[in-house]
Amino acid sequence: MIKRRKTRQIRVGGVRIGAGAPISIQSMTKVETADVHSIVAQIKRLEEAGCEIIRVAVKTLDDADAIRAIKRRIKIPLVADIHFDYRLALRAIAAGADKIRLNPGNIRKQEEIAAVIKAAKKARIPIRIGVNSGSVVTRSPGSQVTSYQKNDAAALVESALRYVKLFEKHDFRDIIISLKSSDVVSTVEAYEAVSKRCDYPLHLGVTAAGPYDAAIVKSSIGIGALLLKGIGDTIRVSLTADPVEEVVAAKRILSAIGARKFGHEIISCPTCGRCQVDLVKIVEEIEGRVTRFPGHQVTRPLRIAIMGCEVNGPGEAREADVGIAFGKDSGMLFKKGKIFKKIPSAKAVNELLKLVTGNW
Repeated sequence: MIKRRKTRQIRVGGVRIGAGAPISIQSMTKVETADVHSIVAQIKRLEEAGCEIIRVAVKTLDDADAIRAIKRRIKIPLVADIHFDYRLALRAIAAGADKIRLNPGNIRKQEEIAAVIKAAKKARIPIRIGVNSGSVVTRSPGSQVTSYQKNDAAALVESALRYVKLFEKHDFRDIIISLKSSDVVSTVEAYEAVSKRCDYPLHLGVTAAGPYDAAIVKSSIGIGALLLKGIGDTIRVSLTADPVEEVVAAKRILSAIGARKFGHEIISCPTCGRCQVDLVKIVEEIEGRVTRFPGHQVTRPLRIAIMGCEVNGPGEAREADVGIAFGKDSGMLFKKGKIFKKIPSAKAVNELLKLVTGNW
C-alpha cells in the first residue's frame, strides 16, 4: 500500500481532493468554450470515459458567460482556466464555475488577486495556483519588474509559494497547487520540494509533454514516480491528442500503481522464439473485448494472464484470477490459481472470455 501524503481537503463541486480522497482524474476541453454545443458534446464524451473534473479555457467574457449554460448540461465539476485578465475569473465565478485556476506568471497585481479571492470566498469555491515552467517569473505579486526565470524546480516552487502567502494573507486556504514543467526531472523535483513545505493538495501533470507516444512515457514516469511516493491528489495527463485519451491514460497510470482499479488487467508475455501461437493477435482480441475502460471503477476487476510458453506461463497464470499458458497446439487454462482444463489453441479466446464474464 502506498502511504499518501497528508493534506488539507478541498471540494470541487461534489469531488473531494486531498486528505485521503481517491486520486481524481481531470482533463481539459480542446474547443472554444463559447461554442456551448461543441464543448458540451466533448464534455459528455469525457464524462462517459470517466473524467471526474473538467477544465475549460476562458479567454473572453463570452467564454466566461458560457459556463452558466454548460453547467446546466453536464454532470462533472467545471474549472475555469484564467490567464492575464482577472475580470474573466470574476465573470466565471458569477456564472457558476466550481473552481478557478490562476497562473502566478500572468496575474500579478495584488488588488486583482484580492478581488478574485473575495469572489471565490463568497461563492465557496477553491482556487488552483497553477505554475507552468513557461511562465515562471522572479518578481513578487505587485512588482513592476518582470524577469523570466530558468525553468527549474526551485523556480516553480518559489513562484507557487509566494502566491500562496498572498492567499493566506487574505485568510484563503481552499487552495490546490500545481507545478508543471515539460521536463520530467524538474517536475518531480518541484513536487517533492513543495510537498515538504505545505499541506495543500497537489494537482499532478507534466505540461507540454508532446505527441501521444512521447507524452505517455513522460507522464507515466513523472506522475507515476510521484504517486508511488504518496505525492499527488488529482492528475491530468497532457496529450496532444483527443482529451478522452488523457482520461484513459490517467486510468492506466492509477491502475498500474494500484491506487484505483478500472476494468480488468491483462498480464501478457512479450513473446519469443518459444511461443508457438499468434499471441499478439490473441491478446489484442481479448483486450478489445474486456479492458475497454468503463466510466467508473468496476466492483470486481480481474487479473488476466495470457502467456505464450511453458517457462513463465504456468506461474503467471496461477497468480492471476484467470489465465492461460500456451504450448504448441493447446493451452492450459487456470482459474483462481488452479488448473481448470486443457483447451485447443483455436478455442482459447472464447474459453478464457467465458471465465472472465462468469459469476465471480
